[in-house]
Amino acid sequence: MPAAAAIWRNLAAAATFALLVATAAAYTNHTVGGEPGWFFNATANTSSANFSDWAASQTFGLGDYLNDASDDDTFEYNGGNAAFGERLTIPVPLTHEGLNYFFSDTDDGVQCVNGMRFAVDVKHGAGLPPSLSQPPPPPYTSPPQSPPVTIYNPSANRALRTSASMHQAACVLSLLALVLLF
Repeated sequence: MPAAAAIWRNLAAAATFALLVATAAAYTNHTVGGEPGWFFNATANTSSANFSDWAASQTFGLGDYLNDASDDDTFEYNGGNAAFGERLTIPVPLTHEGLNYFFSDTDDGVQCVNGMRFAVDVKHGAGLPPSLSQPPPPPYTSPPQSPPVTIYNPSANRALRTSASMHQAACVLSLLALVLLF
């Protein structure tokens, strides 16, 4: 009997491993632009690849990533590293089916105008892995209007109290004068 239990344990472990391998193989890391990567030659005002043609030649599915295959060929300035020129690769998960648009807005869109843009049509594929599944954000609602605000100004009220007190004092003095005269 212990031998049968060991066989079942090994089969369960093998099935779990096969499922994990199949799940991992279901998602692809796409290097944007292929071999040339996501680069722009500012001197020539040209991008390193025709990104629209590259995107049209790929099949994208939910859970895939737009990435860069090499650790030393991507620069993103102002991308979160403290040191200027530190290489930074940012994986971008594809989490929405349908057309997804990507572009560079550097130099007020000059790079976008000169080819640093593409659209990918994301299919359902294997679906989103649990690590990327999340509910959509709630729809935007504008904040409620604030009611008019009345500002309490103690000095203004004090002035009213003071003038009322003076009025009362004047009345009392007038009555006192009348009493004394009659």
